Amino acid sequence: MRISRLVPALAAAAVSVLALLVPTATATAAPAPPTTKAPQPIIGGGYASSGPWAARLFSNGRETCSATIIAPTWILTAKHCVTGGGLSFRIGSLDQHSGGTVANGVQTHTHGADLALVRLDRSVSATYARLGQPGTVRAGQNVQVYGWGATSRCGSEANCQSRYLKVANVTVTGGCSDAYGGSAICARRGDGITAGGDSGGPMMANGVQVGVASTSDRQTTTAYTNVTAYRSWIQSIAGV
Repeated sequence: MRISRLVPALAAAAVSVLALLVPTATATAAPAPPTTKAPQPIIGGGYASSGPWAARLFSNGRETCSATIIAPTWILTAKHCVTGGGLSFRIGSLDQHSGGTVANGVQTHTHGADLALVRLDRSVSATYARLGQPGTVRAGQNVQVYGWGATSRCGSEANCQSRYLKVANVTVTGGCSDAYGGSAICARRGDGITAGGDSGGPMMANGVQVGVASTSDRQTTTAYTNVTAYRSWIQSIAGV
């Protein structure tokens, strides 16, 4: 999924780039999210009650994208999220401002598709996201997307991203292409849709990660790079 605000627009992209999650890696409970009905990130949806594998990505100290921790020293996110450098992550917390574990990225591997693996400067104990295999997801399936992105179609995403991790239900419509022409899973809006700041965050099917947020039109359609199509690349680098 790509969202317009977080990353510079790619010349060939028809939709804006998203920048998603980077939660903290401990089991320590984050402060309870607000209970008001005010506009929330991930446009629509609701606040996540769980997400120990979630990671909030910061570039040079600025919150930009979402991500997941998939092994003690490895973060999975979108390629368009790592171009700014100076990467750090808060892992395992629903609150992007506190809790969990903070670690720095020391080495980045990118794929031709909108995928990136970032090696951390320390081993982080967490509940790691399990990755799906081909056939895990199908058209018509209801899946969940997570992120700390924009809560509305606002002009300045920095001012309307969520402090707390959000989740929305979307419905898979079939295969499509991500921001770099890679294999992706397209989905239509359910009770919410991804937006700026959600890039790099996960699409989960029955608790297993099948996609990484690449693009979104913020209204009806989103595309997630198909993790199941690139399992051999991920395993060759991160070992999972």
